Amino acid sequence: MLSLLLSGNFDFATVVSELLTVLLIIFLILPFHEWAHAFTASLLGDKQIKYRNRLTFNPINHIDPVGTLCMLLFGFGWAKPVPIDSRNFKHPKLGMAITALMGPVANLVAALVGLLIFKAIYYFAISFFLTTVGGYVYTFLSFYISCNISLAVFNLIPIPPLDGSKILFVFLPDRAVEFCYRYQQIFFIALFVLLYIGVFDGLLGWAVQGLYSGINFIASLPFMPFVS
Repeated sequence: MLSLLLSGNFDFATVVSELLTVLLIIFLILPFHEWAHAFTASLLGDKQIKYRNRLTFNPINHIDPVGTLCMLLFGFGWAKPVPIDSRNFKHPKLGMAITALMGPVANLVAALVGLLIFKAIYYFAISFFLTTVGGYVYTFLSFYISCNISLAVFNLIPIPPLDGSKILFVFLPDRAVEFCYRYQQIFFIALFVLLYIGVFDGLLGWAVQGLYSGINFIASLPFMPFVS
């Protein structure tokens, strides 16, 4: 959002659509992401999770002020991490990995829903996109889909404290995992520096495009009979 405004290369429809999408991400999608973590942890054995006020879609229970500000300014951010006690899992490392994975999966599900709505309009009411309101909806859905896929990819980066690190920990010895947890704040700062200077741009772009292609294929399946 900030880069769009600073560039001066925008119109009213784009600003409104992107702002609405960011607000939807903050108040619905990020809570959905964190709820997915909490729900999975509960299923895998951490029954105390329901007493930590995170088995809810209420955004107040999930919003992180800094993560929200980053989402508004830079287009990516985070919510408060769900406190999970892996000792309640039958297999702690594997349980944490599965729990961590479900957050990005929630984002991909949200992107799939957006693509299904987009394709339904495209195949059954494409003229709607040519109207003024339809233009807003088109921009909104496009940005919403790309945001969710980007958030999924971002969270799968295997650097603490992101979800990808919990998946990586399955394959690391306990001493290495302890080291990563101890210095995760330093890792996180280093991650932002690397993101800022563009070290991951090519890899992240490739991952986003690959996931988009896969989700787009799945979303296209129900509409195959209508393709001429």
